[in-house]
Amino acid sequence: MTQVATILPAHSAVPPRAAGTVSLSTKQLGNRTVLNKFRQSGSFKCLFPRTTTPELDAVLLNSAGGVTGGDSFRFSCKAAKGTALTLTTQACERAYKAPPKEWGQVTNHLTLEAGARLNWLPQETILYNGSALDRRLRIDLSPDADMLMVEPLVFGRVAMGETLTEIRLRDQIEIWREGTPVFLDAIRFAGDWHTHLAKRHIANGAGAMALIVLMSSSAEGHLEPVRELLPDAAGATLTRNDLLVIRILAGDSFALRRKLMPVLRRLNNDTLPRCWML
Repeated sequence: MTQVATILPAHSAVPPRAAGTVSLSTKQLGNRTVLNKFRQSGSFKCLFPRTTTPELDAVLLNSAGGVTGGDSFRFSCKAAKGTALTLTTQACERAYKAPPKEWGQVTNHLTLEAGARLNWLPQETILYNGSALDRRLRIDLSPDADMLMVEPLVFGRVAMGETLTEIRLRDQIEIWREGTPVFLDAIRFAGDWHTHLAKRHIANGAGAMALIVLMSSSAEGHLEPVRELLPDAAGATLTRNDLLVIRILAGDSFALRRKLMPVLRRLNNDTLPRCWML
C-alpha cells in the first residue's frame, strides 16, 4: 500500500512558539527562608543559588532566549509570613520582532503575606525593532509586608545602531495593599518609539529607563538620600508615607545600570544579586 504525505507550502507552516510557567512559595525553617512549593514547565526555569544568608534567592531563566509574538510566560510566587525572597533574572530579557497582530505575553503575580519582604529585581528588558510585548506585573501585599521592585527597559541595541521605528508595547504594573490599589502604571504604544522618545518633554532621546518602587515603613527615610544619588534625568517622590517612586532615564543600558545600582543597594541593605554585578 502506498501512502502519500501531504506537504504544506513553507509559507503556511506555523512557526514554533515558546511557553513556560514557574510558580513557587516560601516558608520559614528556623530563621531561614526556604522553598515550600515549586513547579516549572516549558521554556521557563528557576534556579536557586546557594547563599549564606537567611534569605532565599531565586533566578528566573527563559531558556527560549527571548520573547516574540505568540510566546507566553507566566510566573507567580507567594512569600509566606515573615519570609524574605529576592527574585532576579539570569540575563537581560529580549523582546524580538513579532509577526503582525501577534504579541509576546509575560505575566507576573507576586503575593506577600504579613511581615514578608520581597525584592523583584529583574535585569533589563531589551526591546528590538518590530517587537510586540504585552507585559503585566501585579503585586499584592499584606498590611506590614515590604516590597522593592525595579523594571528597567532598554530601547534597541545601541551598539548595532538599532532604532525602534516600529514597536508595540503594553506594559502594566499594579501594586495592591489589602485589596486596595496603591500604585498603577501603564504604557500603551504602537508606532515609532524612537521619534516619540526624542521629544524633549518625554525622554529627550534617552535610550533606556527604569522604574523603582519601594513600599515599606522605611520609605520616607530613604527619600533625601536617594535624591542625592540620582542624576539630573531622574526623580524620586513619596506618593504616601510608605511608598517611594523613582524614575530614571539614561543614554543606554550601561549608563542606566551604573545609575541604578547605587540606588538599589541603598534600598536593599547594600546588597544586590550576583547577576547584577557589572
